[in-house]
Amino acid sequence: MAQAVYIINGPNLNLLGSREPEIYGTTTLADIEAACASKLNSYDLPMSFFQSNDEGELVSIIQTARLEASGVIINAAAYSHTSVAILDALQSLSQPIIEVHLSNIYARESFRHHSHISQVATGVICGLGAQGYEMAIDALAKRIKP
Repeated sequence: MAQAVYIINGPNLNLLGSREPEIYGTTTLADIEAACASKLNSYDLPMSFFQSNDEGELVSIIQTARLEASGVIINAAAYSHTSVAILDALQSLSQPIIEVHLSNIYARESFRHHSHISQVATGVICGLGAQGYEMAIDALAKRIKP
């Protein structure tokens, strides 16, 4: 059996569906998880889905992914713009990494225009809402299941 695709979600994403729906939409994180599970099932790939508001816990999940994942999809949310610790953890991976943002970070406040994660990501998807996760799965599956 293939190793799981790790889908890692950062702070405040547990509030999707009710937090700033004009920016993030009304889709909940549970909806995204279900869509991701279905999409990965179509590729016969298992999934490990995580969300944490704690930077240290996200680093620990990434370190686990280093040994257990076939690839990583990460929406580090606000930590994308601030966390060198998450960047350092991601640098230890040899697996493909797809960075996802629900909103277009380049059309928002200037402090959101820089993502530390982008420099180690295989690819970046932003501004397409929850659909971005499914697009990330398509991209990742092509890299881990030739």
